[in-house]
Amino acid sequence: MKHTAFALPFSALLAIPAHTQSLPAQLQAGHWEGALQLPGGKLDLLVDLLSKEGGWQGAITIPAQGVKDLALANISVAEGRLKFTLPGIPGDPHFDGTLSADGAVATGMFIQGGAQLPLTLRHTSGTATVARKTEEARGPHTLRAGERVVHFPGFNTFPLNATVLAGGAHPYFAVMVAGSGPTDRDWSNPLIPVPSHGGRDLAAWLQGQGIGSLRFDKRFIGSKNPKLDISLDAQVGDIKAAMKAARALPEAKGKKLLLIGHSEGALLALLAAGEADAALLLALPGMSMGRSILAQVKAQLDGAQAPDAFSKENMAFLESALDAIRKDKPLPQPAVGVAPGVANLVTMLAVPISRGYIRDTLDLDPWGAAQRLPIPCAVVWGDRDVQTWKPDTLPLEFKGAVIQIPGANHLFKRETRAKAELSGATAMSAYGDDTPMADLTSLAVWLKALK
Repeated sequence: MKHTAFALPFSALLAIPAHTQSLPAQLQAGHWEGALQLPGGKLDLLVDLLSKEGGWQGAITIPAQGVKDLALANISVAEGRLKFTLPGIPGDPHFDGTLSADGAVATGMFIQGGAQLPLTLRHTSGTATVARKTEEARGPHTLRAGERVVHFPGFNTFPLNATVLAGGAHPYFAVMVAGSGPTDRDWSNPLIPVPSHGGRDLAAWLQGQGIGSLRFDKRFIGSKNPKLDISLDAQVGDIKAAMKAARALPEAKGKKLLLIGHSEGALLALLAAGEADAALLLALPGMSMGRSILAQVKAQLDGAQAPDAFSKENMAFLESALDAIRKDKPLPQPAVGVAPGVANLVTMLAVPISRGYIRDTLDLDPWGAAQRLPIPCAVVWGDRDVQTWKPDTLPLEFKGAVIQIPGANHLFKRETRAKAELSGATAMSAYGDDTPMADLTSLAVWLKALK
């Protein structure tokens, strides 16, 4: 199944007081690593189990969520099983795994809110390396020439961090909105297996067109607050706050504002674009989140050549679950024939901290919003993008520019492989910093014409 354009913002886990308990000697102290397989990709977990005053203390780091040294609780070993919990978190997350004879591998299930995800933790060293691993996974915000860091209040005064890059003579200044999931201001995402800062690279390209920019971290990047407001109103409010902050920058003095959104960020930008002077929607999803989820699960079932009755049962369960989310009703219980992957997808869509956001965006029609924009607008796709792509037909009412970039992937980097050869996983090898930008001449022509 191709990666959906609507990855969930997994940012709910927060620091909590530690609890210690005496453990048998066979449990090896030090650093452990494992990964959960989620709908948007893998989620790396880094666990430290340390001996302290005759007992044990634990902490977990989740680089994709910006969570560092989150204290574990109820650490225990009984009959060769390692268990720990993350108390006070929605869905009662906990791990229950069987220890190997040497105490260096724990194989079991990570359970949260009814979802049961296989997890194997492996001891990798005798020394805790959480801080180093966290920094390596996300990478520092290295400033380039002409850049500076700024801070501004977002929705309900929530503090947001941003990087500003000075431009040139172009009459517009850009505000850049990142795509879905744990994607920071540079569009770096720990789920991408290579160092990748597509937003930073695009900002540099825009500077070459004479356009300066502000790019900002989404509110849940680095957050440890389980009650953080990540609602649709909050995230759109942050975009509006970013535009307000941009208009006050000396780099934007006397310039108009170009709002640039990427992938899911393009959809969110549509809801705030009325306050901009022009909009550039990169890799805009071609359909609503709900339709995209159904289409991609159906494609996966078809690709696996699942029996027709099995496919129908799974699709019926998924449709009823999405309807329950729309109506704020309890999720249906999966029948015996429902695939574990489909059941887990539903559970993750309904995680309490993000359920409201999912509900409010599930049926957002990107083209309905785009055709109502009262400002100049361009929608741009790469013709090698396997995550979002140009629809076969576009609504006649849409009067903006439609641009397709030859040889461009989801991050508008150069892709030399044929689209038919690519999958969501293999495409990411060309998302990295070492891959040059695609030929964006047609986009440059549209930008030059902006007045």
